[in-house]
Amino acid sequence: MKLTSFATAAVVSAVGVAAHGYVDKITIGSTTYTGYQPYSDPYYSTPPARIVRKIPGNGPVENLSLIDVQCNGYSAGGVVGSAPAPLVATVAAGSDITLTWTTWPDSHMGPLVTYLARVPSGQSITSWSPGNAAVWFKIHQDGYSNGQWGALKLLTNGSKYTFKIPASLAPGQYLVRHEIIALHAAYAYPGAQVYPSCIQLQVTGSGTKTGPSSGLVSFPGAYTANTPGIVWDAYQGNNNNYPVPGPAVWSG
Repeated sequence: MKLTSFATAAVVSAVGVAAHGYVDKITIGSTTYTGYQPYSDPYYSTPPARIVRKIPGNGPVENLSLIDVQCNGYSAGGVVGSAPAPLVATVAAGSDITLTWTTWPDSHMGPLVTYLARVPSGQSITSWSPGNAAVWFKIHQDGYSNGQWGALKLLTNGSKYTFKIPASLAPGQYLVRHEIIALHAAYAYPGAQVYPSCIQLQVTGSGTKTGPSSGLVSFPGAYTANTPGIVWDAYQGNNNNYPVPGPAVWSG
């Protein structure tokens, strides 16, 4: 792989980009995968193969009606949604996955939320995308507890967030949709900032469940201006009552 001189200049200039954030690394057991690097990967003559679907940068999605809210994208700039990645990581049901974010700004309070979508039988995660189908179920969330927002725990946890793949999950391919919803400007809509990333997994084990029997959601669709937790004044002192957007967590 080789960077062009133009690309090198672009990468250098990107260092000065205003900080927001994205998933930089994924650790499963003893293996750590590098996430998609939006300020270098596109500029290689042969882009590195990743398990994370492409993102256009470190900025947010604010229009919740766009496909960008699923796995990221920048429709206003011509990058409509994301696309499947070439690699798949293997994980045993019941195992932890640790995501390492880039440095997260301390002003961007809000929850971390993680969903799964099972790839349909006969299809491959390296070519499948959910589109507008209601296939997503929530497996973890970290909202506001003990006086602290989930996103701000990254500042004291080495930028790391850990979630568990449900032990009862049946073997197969699953797409992880992980996000931070930043609420610093969410007192009206649009205002909430969604930072989504999608990770491709092959789940192993002896589980028999493929998710909840009802309550699957779509992206876009799961969040609107009227969804509890999308419009929220995080400065009004009532954060203990904050409702994390989306369905209830499915633990298996």
